[in-house]
Amino acid sequence: MLTQLAIRDFAIVDTLDLELAGGMTAITGETGAGKSILLGALGLCLGERADAGSVRHGCERADLSARFDIATLPAARRWLEERELPADDCLLRRVVTAGGRSKAWINGQPATVADLKALGEHLVEIHGQHAHQLLLREETHLRLLDDFAGNRSAVNQLGETFRRWQSARRRLRQLTESGDEVQARRQLLRYQVEELDALALGEEELATLEHEQEQLAHAEETLREAQFAAECCDGDEGGVLTLLHQATQHLDPLPGSDRGALAEVLAMLGEARIQIEEAVRELNRFADATELDPERLAWVESRLGEVHRIARKHHVMPEELPALHRRLQAELAGLEGSEHDLEALRAEVEALRDGWRERARTVGEARRQAAGKFGKAVQEQLAFLAMGKARFEVEVEARQSPQPDGMEAVRFLISANPGQPPRPLAKVASGGELSRISLAIQVVAARHSTIPSLVFDEVDVGISGATAEIVGQLLRRLGENGQVMTVTHLPQVAAQAHHHLHIEKRAKRDSTLTRMALLDEAGRVSELARMLGGVNLSDRTLAHAREMLDASQQGAAH
Repeated sequence: MLTQLAIRDFAIVDTLDLELAGGMTAITGETGAGKSILLGALGLCLGERADAGSVRHGCERADLSARFDIATLPAARRWLEERELPADDCLLRRVVTAGGRSKAWINGQPATVADLKALGEHLVEIHGQHAHQLLLREETHLRLLDDFAGNRSAVNQLGETFRRWQSARRRLRQLTESGDEVQARRQLLRYQVEELDALALGEEELATLEHEQEQLAHAEETLREAQFAAECCDGDEGGVLTLLHQATQHLDPLPGSDRGALAEVLAMLGEARIQIEEAVRELNRFADATELDPERLAWVESRLGEVHRIARKHHVMPEELPALHRRLQAELAGLEGSEHDLEALRAEVEALRDGWRERARTVGEARRQAAGKFGKAVQEQLAFLAMGKARFEVEVEARQSPQPDGMEAVRFLISANPGQPPRPLAKVASGGELSRISLAIQVVAARHSTIPSLVFDEVDVGISGATAEIVGQLLRRLGENGQVMTVTHLPQVAAQAHHHLHIEKRAKRDSTLTRMALLDEAGRVSELARMLGGVNLSDRTLAHAREMLDASQQGAAH
């Protein structure tokens, strides 16, 4: 139940805090006073679309919040708990900036507008002033009958099954139609994968082959140069070691003082001889280990040639061949199993079809059983609304093709006069009759709603006199089991309310503001008198208003 509505800088409202209670609340005011503002603010809190025009002129933003008591709303509590939000309270907040951007919160946590809308479906049900126009559409008839029958969850599941069924059918058709293409692709992939299997190029093999090819190709030259270098160092007559030995022999016998001065040079020559001797040994070892293998070189070069040829064939770099091999193997594996997938997909389509048919049959039976009950309930309300001679029926027909919501088309039929066959609403009902029929249907639908807060926005348009009083009594009865808020221009309806919210527009210097307040008993009499007789209230009008209010409240008590 809606317990509080707070509005800041919205439309022509600067500040408003409303405390709301259960029962029926009438919302009245002169035309243009801003009754729609209240419903607009509530609608934004429930996820309706926002725009910059929502912000009061000259302000930066509009701030709106609605608090609900959800102690008796398990669906709303479950929705909050599933999202790990506090479920002991429910506060929806919406901020709209002058630039048209908006933010939303649920119990203080940031939320999306879609979240507000989803949660709002468990909190408030709004019956708009154009509801009678929606009643001319057959999809509305189907939805109302399903709500009456308690089919909402089953129809949602039916629609989900239908969407899965149709999706599987599309996949099956695509797979079947592409059979020739798949076969051609499978044959190509088999050839390519077999060729790459035969190549069997390892991850690091290319680098190894290139390094080995370079070594083998230059082995003869390398061996020749290494042997020449060794000869230069250790030749019999002109080698470096021979020359170093000769240099040392010439310096070593010098007299003591001269030899001392050259001691460092002699040490360096000795170290050089040792280094050259070690270099010669390494060169000889390298020459002994180096083998000329023209057959191996030919094989390596042939292997590299084959790798590059296949790489060019696939338009990739040689080093990319292993990754290409894996991709083609994976694609081929997928296509190799496509025949099995085709059979599995056929089985899935059949299972989904059968599941949908079973669900649709159950939903259809529930609709046909509920149709008579719904028609009878609306018939009773029409009699209460002075249309006792009218005959209302709910027609359930089989559709020619499956639809997401089942195999039935639902149509509301009415016969306003005795002896005439029932016909669709749009073809027989006058404006006043349609308003009463619409209200009767909405009352029946609301009685079977699990949502305790109902909003009726001028649903009594086209009704007057004694019928208006009966409408008020209907709405009051609905309010006794929950919360009903109704925007009305009819004093007969407003007099039936448990509470009365008055809205008026006031001009203040260069601005216009809307004021809203719950009326006490004296205020209610004055407002009812205004609704009865206009601006200038006579004693007779005030007395009439007092009598109407007393009679309504006493009648309700009985």
